[in-house]
Amino acid sequence: MQGKTVSQQLAKELAKGCKTIGDIEEKLKDLFKDTLQQALEAEMDYHLGYEKHSSQGINSGNSRNGYSQKTVRTPSGETTINIPRDRNGEFDPLIVRKYQTTASDLEERIVAMYAKGLSTRDIEDQMRDIYGVDVSPALVSKVTDRILPQIAEWQSRPLDSLYPIVYLDAIYFKVRKDNRLINKAAYTTLGINAEGHKDLLGIWIGESESASFWLGVLGELKSRGVKDILIACKDGLTGFSEAIAAVYPETEVQLCVIHQIRNSLKYVPWKDRKPLMADLKPVHQALTMDEAELKFEEFKSNWAKKYGKITGQN
Repeated sequence: MQGKTVSQQLAKELAKGCKTIGDIEEKLKDLFKDTLQQALEAEMDYHLGYEKHSSQGINSGNSRNGYSQKTVRTPSGETTINIPRDRNGEFDPLIVRKYQTTASDLEERIVAMYAKGLSTRDIEDQMRDIYGVDVSPALVSKVTDRILPQIAEWQSRPLDSLYPIVYLDAIYFKVRKDNRLINKAAYTTLGINAEGHKDLLGIWIGESESASFWLGVLGELKSRGVKDILIACKDGLTGFSEAIAAVYPETEVQLCVIHQIRNSLKYVPWKDRKPLMADLKPVHQALTMDEAELKFEEFKSNWAKKYGKITGQN
């Protein structure tokens, strides 16, 4: 009992300041930036006709000449990338055009390629969609070959043995699947390790939520080194509770606070959301059960008449 209490306290301390959805978006933005940078490097290799540091570049008439910085806006925020330059000033990037300042659709499509459940062919088709029909197939192939090992390495990288907290959430992408562009739900897992470091453990695309799907996800986490999860925070994911009981039987499953708040706000018009949230936050931020119950009574006294569904009065 003592060990369990200590573990729960550790998990609560690590959860402080975690925005969950915002943290996931930040990690997705990092994936997007790293992949976009690799695509730009591959474009420069194709433009010059040789790879960086290759002896083929000696006396070739052109070479790399550093970088210029460019900031693009995406749904996850601003991202700064390094655009390669050549000495002759002839290189013109194609994945992010010269005067392009936004990359909403591009971010979504690049991040989607990291989801387990897409084949190599699906990823190649995704890259062709990104570049368009006017771009040389050889260039698209060059970029794809550069990115595929990075995707495979990220998907299979070793993980920590213990995560006090793992958050699960669904995000939606347009992805190329079997030669069709479709909307897909991708399920993300954000882990917080014992040092408080946040890591996006993986992204999975499944045909449907089910215990067998989640068994595959959790089995993969285990094979990559995750021996224990103290608390798994989720939305109403079908089949997840059964699956985690089979793979990590000691894990406590909780409904994510972010999703609880989202569900509550469905019943509240915009004009009342700000003051209601100000009264609801102390309930979720309470350090003890007694404090939480006291704050919830205060919350009910303020809002029960108007929003009984939230306070449990209806």
